[in-house]
Order: sequence, then structure tokens, then C-alpha cells
Amino acid sequence: MSLRATARIAADADGGLPLLVGDGPLALRRTRAQGSYTRVTVVGAMSAPLGGDRLAIEAEVRDGARLLVDAAAATLALPGRSTEPAAYDVRISVGEEGVLRWLPEQLVSVHGSELRMRTTVELAATARLVLREEQILGRHGEPSGTLVTRLTVRRAGRPLLDQELAFGPGAPGGWDGGAVLGGHRATGQLLVVDPAFAVKPVDARPIGEHAVVTPLAGPAALVTAVAPEALVLRGLLDAALADLAPC
Repeated sequence: MSLRATARIAADADGGLPLLVGDGPLALRRTRAQGSYTRVTVVGAMSAPLGGDRLAIEAEVRDGARLLVDAAAATLALPGRSTEPAAYDVRISVGEEGVLRWLPEQLVSVHGSELRMRTTVELAATARLVLREEQILGRHGEPSGTLVTRLTVRRAGRPLLDQELAFGPGAPGGWDGGAVLGGHRATGQLLVVDPAFAVKPVDARPIGEHAVVTPLAGPAALVTAVAPEALVLRGLLDAALADLAPC
């Protein structure tokens, strides 16, 4: 039987969490604060998402609030009894002067799985955002499952970024070719949105051999990276995070 579950977070400027509700496999825990950020950790309570599951997380960062969301472990997209793809939706809003650091662990696309993940973000004009996504295509020594991810971000009501990625046997041909992954099995993105970039834009530049920083109109910067494995990918994105958004 397929699972339906939605977890919800709301953060206030005084550090409070007026809404912190886990559901099904998405358990939420308030954990030790990191600097000035209220911190919430997503703890997987069971194996999910499986084929046919419909999971969601909704996060509201209210005006002036500072929230860090991370995870206790990687998320594994697994095959299930249903032939339907699993769906995982993340819906985020950040109010005026709000700050969100969304730093989950890796998403692992297990062989035989099919997952469609959608992340939608609405930002106020003075909001700041750090959002990291990491996709690991198969466990060690196995082929990837089918994974489709879409990231849509709007700032002050205007489109900032709308990007879709598709990997695995259900994706269009060429996804693992030289023009896309070049044989790598780990890929990730780091999006940083900061009004300060309007005054001092980020320069386009490479990070090592397999990552690049791209300035976006908005003001924002997008880091895109590929790597042979998860540890190398995290190192590339951590280096970019320290440079673009150290706190």
C-alpha cells in the first residue's frame, strides 16, 4: 500500500517553532542551534520513498526568522510493490528579512526505483536562501534508478530559477554522456540567494575540475558540480558554500 505523508515546519523571528509536525517516515526534531539559526533535523522513521509513495515537506520561514534544516541521514529512493513512481515535494516560503539554510543529506537513487522530486521556493525581496541538493545515482557498484528533479524558485513574485534534471533508465538518452555527467555518478547543486549580490555580483568561475559558479539575475548564484562519488561532491559544494555564504 502506498504511503501519503506531509511534514510541516514554521519558524518565527524570536527563534520559536510554532509548527513542527512530522508525519509517517518524515520525523522532525528540534536540535541544537547553530549560531543564530533555529535548527530542525529531518529524521527518517522508516524506509521511504518507495514506489507509489507521496511525501512532502512544507517549511515557512516567517519575517525575520533564521532557520537551518538538515537531515540525520541520506534519503534512499527505493523500488516498491507499486509500479507508480514515488513523489517527494518540498514547498518552502521565506518572508522579509528571513534566512533559510536548507542543507539535507544526499538523495540516493537505488537501482529499480523511480522518483520524481519537486522543490518549490517562494522568497520575499529581502529574504536570503542557501539550498543544497545532491543526487547519488545508485549505491556502490549498482546502476542508477530513474530520478527526475525540478527546482523552481521565485523571488518577490518573479521567476528566479526553474531547472529540471533527469537521470537513469527512464531519462532521455545522453544523460550519462560527456555533455552531462561524463560517466560520474554523483551530481549536485548549491543555490545562494542574497540581496547583497545586487551590489557585488558573483563572478562566473570554475571550482576545481568538475564544478562551476554561475551568477543568476535575481540576485543569486548557482553552483553545479559532478563527481565520481558522494564524498568528493560534498567537498566541492562545501568549498562553494564557505565562499558564497559563510554564515
